[in-house]
Amino acid sequence: MEENKKRPIRPEQEQSQQPGIESEMKPQPKFEGNEIEQKLTGKVTYISGGDSGIGRAIAVLFAKHGSDIAISYFSEHNDAKKTKEEVEKQGVKCLLIDGDLKEESFCKHSIQLTVKTFGRLDVLINNAAVQYPQKDLKNISADQLTETFQTNIFAMFYLTIEALNYLNEGSTIINTTSVTAYRGSAHLIDYASTKGAIVAFTRSLSAALADKKIRVNAVAPGPIWTPLIPASFDKKEVSEFGSNVPLKRAGEPEEVAPSYLFLASNDSTYMTGQILHPNGGEIVNG
Repeated sequence: MEENKKRPIRPEQEQSQQPGIESEMKPQPKFEGNEIEQKLTGKVTYISGGDSGIGRAIAVLFAKHGSDIAISYFSEHNDAKKTKEEVEKQGVKCLLIDGDLKEESFCKHSIQLTVKTFGRLDVLINNAAVQYPQKDLKNISADQLTETFQTNIFAMFYLTIEALNYLNEGSTIINTTSVTAYRGSAHLIDYASTKGAIVAFTRSLSAALADKKIRVNAVAPGPIWTPLIPASFDKKEVSEFGSNVPLKRAGEPEEVAPSYLFLASNDSTYMTGQILHPNGGEIVNG
């Protein structure tokens, strides 16, 4: 039997001139693409750290897909107002809630205010984080260690525990971890440790909520160009940020947000306990 033998897959045809006439082609080329569908119509999404960076990109993309948005943030009021403007351009509502996620009372309040405002909660995105580079483990003070863990992982517990009072079957929880959870980071040991904890939190919570049909997944971004970068590193490091990954550049927040949309929508109904890796090509086997 002859291998790789060509077989007709459309009627024989030819045209006598370039560049050709599309209307004469059989079958007609497909040009309309898939129907543009709003994947989150009527839903409400809460995003911690949604004022800028990845959080802003998620908020705007989710708004384009029909979700109302609640954003909690610390003190970056101008960034938050800009995000609200961009979200509301999409014809949905946006609630801004400023406060300190390290405080359990604020986490509870922000979830309760979201539900009071919109009447429901469908998607919880635990995204807020801080990082404080140190060249030596000995330089990580007790205060820094406490702040990093309280912000990056304790707040996820506080928000999720409160959100579970309102999430129902079909709801989703998406946590932001990091490539550092998989490959480590010599100068971000406490930060990477919290991100590793988030991976374990995601996998454990997904198992705990599977019977309730609430899916829990995470996204592990690599180097992404967000305000956290110039706020963390010196000028030279910032100028080179992201150049060491296979794609040789830092990613943009808009390149990460679709991972969250996928996990929040019905496109991923058979996925829970999983981590997506928009990281510029690093192989992390996670």
